[in-house]
Amino acid sequence: MARKPMMAANWKMNKTVREAREYTAALLPRVADAEGVDVAVFTPFTSLSEVARMVEDSSVIVGAQNFYFEDSGAFTGEVSASMLQDIGAKAVIVGHSERREVFGEDDEMVARKAARAVEAGLLPVVCIGETKEERDSGGMWDKVSGQVRRVMQEMDDGVDGEKVVFAYEPIWAIGTGDTASPEDAQDAIGKIRGLLAEVRDQDFADAVRILYGGSMKPDNVADIMAQEDVDGGLVGGASLEVESFEKLISAAAEDDS
Repeated sequence: MARKPMMAANWKMNKTVREAREYTAALLPRVADAEGVDVAVFTPFTSLSEVARMVEDSSVIVGAQNFYFEDSGAFTGEVSASMLQDIGAKAVIVGHSERREVFGEDDEMVARKAARAVEAGLLPVVCIGETKEERDSGGMWDKVSGQVRRVMQEMDDGVDGEKVVFAYEPIWAIGTGDTASPEDAQDAIGKIRGLLAEVRDQDFADAVRILYGGSMKPDNVADIMAQEDVDGGLVGGASLEVESFEKLISAAAEDDS
């Protein structure tokens, strides 16, 4: 089935509210005609409400980079799904490798966040991927398949595949300039789709969008997007400048045409 590609900007811990406002003002006219592509911007919490306000009358999806699966309570420093929705967020990144590696989020927490996001009506972009050591030792698939299985165990059986996005991000390729070859990306993402068909069903697997994350740039995006199972990108560094991000969006649009 035809899946609508997504190009998602993950600003990480970058941009003040003023910088976010300037970026968004420059982005909106550039993506006004980007039909056939979901454009998403994942901002720091401090910029979320302002960016959400600015994109309200556009097709741009604004999301958060993290949240907690409880609705309220004594969880200092955290925000809930309802808090995100209250300020206009439509999506949320779940389990980014930096959350896992730096902040110690394990597979169970990531799975609970993914399930809660879907339940609340937020679109989760669920990140999965392996370290260089795991890849070099031949443990890549054990790691990635385990992450996927744990998410699916938590996800309600009735969830439609269009309600969740996965992002395969080989950790060794994030911010390093190293990139999995297009064939490597296709191999991993194709296996992930096959696993989703195995643990749920083929219709679910066909509907789920699976993005590639890991040093996607204007000079390699076309080759990556040409792969059958790659449905877009979760982009860090190359999304911080509007001109660069626009090129990635255009590549996704061309691939879908």
